[in-house]
Amino acid sequence: MATGYSPRRGGESFDGAKAALFLGSRLLVIRRDDRPGISFPGALDFPGGGREGAETPDETLAREMREEVGLEMARAEMLWRRPFDSATGPGKVWFFVLRMGSEAESAIRFGDEGQGWSLMAPEAFLAAPDAVPALQARLRLWQAL
Repeated sequence: MATGYSPRRGGESFDGAKAALFLGSRLLVIRRDDRPGISFPGALDFPGGGREGAETPDETLAREMREEVGLEMARAEMLWRRPFDSATGPGKVWFFVLRMGSEAESAIRFGDEGQGWSLMAPEAFLAAPDAVPALQARLRLWQAL
Protein backbone atom coordinates (compact mmCIF):
# COMPACT_ATOMS: atom_id res chain seq x y z
CA MET A 1 0.00 0.00 0.00
CA ALA A 2 2.34 2.72 -1.16
CA THR A 3 0.05 5.69 -0.72
CA GLY A 4 1.58 7.72 2.08
CA TYR A 5 -1.93 8.05 3.52
CA SER A 6 -2.50 7.86 7.24
CA PRO A 7 -6.12 7.49 8.43
CA ARG A 8 -5.31 9.67 11.46
CA ARG A 9 -3.99 12.63 9.42
CA GLY A 10 -6.52 15.42 9.06
CA GLY A 11 -7.05 17.84 6.20
CA GLU A 12 -6.90 15.27 3.41
CA SER A 13 -8.52 16.78 0.31
CA PHE A 14 -10.88 14.27 -1.30
CA ASP A 15 -14.55 13.95 -2.21
CA GLY A 16 -15.43 10.29 -1.68
CA ALA A 17 -14.40 6.65 -1.47
CA LYS A 18 -15.30 3.41 -3.29
CA ALA A 19 -14.27 -0.19 -2.68
CA ALA A 20 -13.93 -3.32 -4.71
CA LEU A 21 -15.06 -5.64 -1.93
CA PHE A 22 -14.34 -9.33 -2.40
CA LEU A 23 -16.50 -11.79 -0.49
CA GLY A 24 -14.40 -14.86 -0.97
CA SER A 25 -13.49 -14.83 -4.66
CA ARG A 26 -16.47 -12.77 -5.87
CA LEU A 27 -17.05 -9.02 -5.95
CA LEU A 28 -19.96 -7.32 -4.22
CA VAL A 29 -21.64 -5.21 -6.91
CA ILE A 30 -24.49 -2.72 -6.57
CA ARG A 31 -26.87 -1.79 -9.40
CA ARG A 32 -27.16 2.01 -9.29
CA ASP A 33 -30.53 3.74 -9.25
CA ASP A 34 -31.85 4.44 -12.74
CA ARG A 35 -33.02 8.01 -12.47
CA PRO A 36 -32.12 11.31 -14.12
CA GLY A 37 -29.57 13.55 -12.47
CA ILE A 38 -27.13 10.91 -11.21
CA SER A 39 -23.91 9.76 -12.79
CA PHE A 40 -24.03 6.38 -14.51
CA PRO A 41 -27.74 5.62 -13.91
CA GLY A 42 -28.46 1.89 -13.78
CA ALA A 43 -24.77 0.95 -13.96
CA LEU A 44 -22.92 -1.71 -11.99
CA ASP A 45 -21.10 0.00 -9.13
CA PHE A 46 -19.11 -0.73 -5.98
CA PRO A 47 -20.03 0.27 -2.42
CA GLY A 48 -19.02 3.80 -1.48
CA GLY A 49 -19.95 7.40 -1.95
CA GLY A 50 -19.37 10.98 -0.94
CA ARG A 51 -17.49 12.35 2.01
CA GLU A 52 -19.42 13.94 4.87
CA GLY A 53 -17.84 16.63 7.01
CA ALA A 54 -14.23 16.03 8.06
CA GLU A 55 -14.28 12.26 7.50
CA THR A 56 -11.11 10.48 6.47
CA PRO A 57 -11.27 8.22 3.40
CA ASP A 58 -11.52 5.19 5.70
CA GLU A 59 -14.35 6.76 7.69
CA THR A 60 -16.21 7.71 4.51
CA LEU A 61 -15.99 4.18 3.14
CA ALA A 62 -16.88 2.57 6.48
CA ARG A 63 -20.04 4.71 6.76
CA GLU A 64 -21.04 4.10 3.14
CA MET A 65 -20.57 0.33 3.51
CA ARG A 66 -22.79 0.30 6.61
CA GLU A 67 -25.46 2.41 4.89
CA GLU A 68 -25.45 0.62 1.54
CA VAL A 69 -24.90 -3.03 2.43
CA GLY A 70 -24.78 -3.28 6.23
CA LEU A 71 -21.19 -4.56 6.34
CA GLU A 72 -18.49 -3.35 8.72
CA MET A 73 -15.30 -2.29 7.01
CA ALA A 74 -13.33 -3.20 10.15
CA ARG A 75 -14.06 -6.88 9.36
CA ALA A 76 -12.34 -6.60 5.98
CA GLU A 77 -8.74 -7.23 5.07
CA MET A 78 -7.21 -4.17 3.39
CA LEU A 79 -5.49 -5.24 0.17
CA TRP A 80 -4.87 -1.85 -1.47
CA ARG A 81 -5.92 1.79 -1.48
CA ARG A 82 -5.05 4.74 -3.63
CA PRO A 83 -6.41 8.19 -4.51
CA PHE A 84 -7.60 8.89 -8.07
CA ASP A 85 -9.06 11.81 -9.94
CA SER A 86 -12.84 11.68 -9.74
CA ALA A 87 -14.65 10.12 -12.70
CA THR A 88 -17.65 12.43 -12.27
CA GLY A 89 -16.12 15.87 -11.71
CA PRO A 90 -13.17 17.74 -10.29
CA GLY A 91 -11.58 16.40 -7.13
CA LYS A 92 -10.12 13.19 -5.74
CA VAL A 93 -11.69 9.93 -4.64
CA TRP A 94 -10.10 7.03 -2.81
CA PHE A 95 -10.34 3.52 -4.23
CA PHE A 96 -9.95 0.56 -1.90
CA VAL A 97 -9.66 -3.17 -2.51
CA LEU A 98 -10.93 -5.15 0.46
CA ARG A 99 -11.60 -8.80 1.20
CA MET A 100 -13.96 -10.59 3.56
CA GLY A 101 -14.77 -14.26 3.81
CA SER A 102 -17.65 -15.57 1.71
CA GLU A 103 -19.68 -16.01 4.90
CA ALA A 104 -20.09 -12.19 5.01
CA GLU A 105 -22.77 -12.59 2.33
CA SER A 106 -25.25 -13.64 5.04
CA ALA A 107 -24.65 -10.33 6.87
CA ILE A 108 -25.55 -8.11 3.88
CA ARG A 109 -28.47 -5.80 4.60
CA PHE A 110 -29.19 -3.75 1.49
CA GLY A 111 -29.91 -0.08 2.17
CA ASP A 112 -32.11 2.38 0.32
CA GLU A 113 -29.70 3.43 -2.45
CA GLY A 114 -29.54 1.44 -5.65
CA GLN A 115 -31.73 -1.24 -7.20
CA GLY A 116 -30.06 -4.26 -5.65
CA TRP A 117 -26.81 -6.12 -5.15
CA SER A 118 -25.15 -9.24 -6.45
CA LEU A 119 -21.89 -11.15 -6.25
CA MET A 120 -19.97 -11.67 -9.45
CA ALA A 121 -16.61 -12.91 -10.64
CA PRO A 122 -14.13 -10.06 -11.14
CA GLU A 123 -13.79 -11.06 -14.82
CA ALA A 124 -17.54 -10.63 -15.29
CA PHE A 125 -17.45 -7.14 -13.77
CA LEU A 126 -14.47 -6.18 -15.94
CA ALA A 127 -16.30 -7.39 -19.08
CA ALA A 128 -19.68 -5.86 -18.21
CA PRO A 129 -20.66 -3.16 -20.72
CA ASP A 130 -22.84 -1.50 -18.08
CA ALA A 131 -20.24 -1.17 -15.30
CA VAL A 132 -18.82 2.20 -14.23
CA PRO A 133 -15.75 2.45 -16.53
CA ALA A 134 -13.47 4.15 -13.99
CA LEU A 135 -14.07 1.34 -11.50
CA GLN A 136 -13.22 -1.24 -14.14
CA ALA A 137 -9.97 0.63 -14.88
CA ARG A 138 -9.04 0.86 -11.18
CA LEU A 139 -9.72 -2.82 -10.60
CA ARG A 140 -7.60 -3.70 -13.65
CA LEU A 141 -4.77 -1.53 -12.30
CA TRP A 142 -4.86 -3.31 -8.96
CA GLN A 143 -4.91 -6.74 -10.65
CA ALA A 144 -1.82 -5.77 -12.68
CA LEU A 145 0.26 -5.04 -9.57
